[in-house]
Amino acid sequence: MYIVFLALAAVLCITTVVMIGLGHVARAGVPLTGALVLLALYALGTVKLRGMSFTFWVFAFLAAAMYFPWLFINWGFNTQKLVIPLIQLIMFGMGTKMSLADFMKEFRRPKGILIGTVLVFTLMPIAGVAVAKAFGFEPEVAAGVILIGSCPGGVASNVMTYLANGNVALSVSLTTFATLISPVITPLLMKIFAGKLLNIEFLPMMVSIFNMIILPIAAGLIVNKLLRGRKKWLDRILPYLSMIAILFFVTIVVAHYRDRLLVVGLALIGASIIHNFLGYILGYWASRAIGLSERDSRTISIEVGLKNGGMGMGLALTALKSPDASLAPIIFGKWMNISGSALANYWRQKPVRDEEPEKNSP
Repeated sequence: MYIVFLALAAVLCITTVVMIGLGHVARAGVPLTGALVLLALYALGTVKLRGMSFTFWVFAFLAAAMYFPWLFINWGFNTQKLVIPLIQLIMFGMGTKMSLADFMKEFRRPKGILIGTVLVFTLMPIAGVAVAKAFGFEPEVAAGVILIGSCPGGVASNVMTYLANGNVALSVSLTTFATLISPVITPLLMKIFAGKLLNIEFLPMMVSIFNMIILPIAAGLIVNKLLRGRKKWLDRILPYLSMIAILFFVTIVVAHYRDRLLVVGLALIGASIIHNFLGYILGYWASRAIGLSERDSRTISIEVGLKNGGMGMGLALTALKSPDASLAPIIFGKWMNISGSALANYWRQKPVRDEEPEKNSP
């Protein structure tokens, strides 16, 4: 059955390429979306590609949003009203995967957490400023580039760290700690680095982060403490709820701002790729230079390079009230899943060379 899915996906991919080659780009939406759906189903039944299934689903929904935005804009009400509840549901799911006990255990040797937190909140905002200036983006778009750099990591970093043979306990602890302090740090960074581009109101942004991120995560932690492992059906359903929320969140946002994405999309894709790779490279080598082991350096590299895209999009729309500022988090959030998966698979094939950095490491 899965081979049939792959064969049909190949036919639809060829059809898409032919249609685009003949100049029928606007009509290529159906075969493109169909091909991505079939690839997602094929990956689901393949051991080596199972981890890519959700990525294919994301791109299928993105293709549908770009080609058929009217399907996701109005469901008898303006679907933008669902954006914040969906983010909260995603953060709630993130909270259910966290454990304060694991966090406190790792914090007893806080070197990695403290170094990682500093790197997460310094390297990417500064890189964001440089990238935005290099591409000459208009103020609101540039503010969005800086905004995604000023966000903490998300739950995707924990998954990628596991695949990359990194320090998962450090990853989860760093994500948790960076997220908990983000109501203060993220607005402060935006005030410093983007204050000349947009009117940044510190207190409203802090309250937005608290309501959108901290409260749902706290609720998830409580559910984890009280019910996880005791309600087997809950353990099975929560990851799927989070994934469905991510799919609809991304699709709704992209559908609403599709026309604007078509105008600045290519430039922002290039900017996001550069911004993301700067995070990986600077995060890894800064960690090595400071004296962390290769395993911890891989972890911090992923934490620096992968950001909480949902938080960035939500803040752009609620605190900054700027649809243009949400464009960079949208594109960055999708690209980082591709690059993060590739980097994690690359590191997975390479054994960790040491637990302490060598003096002559290349």
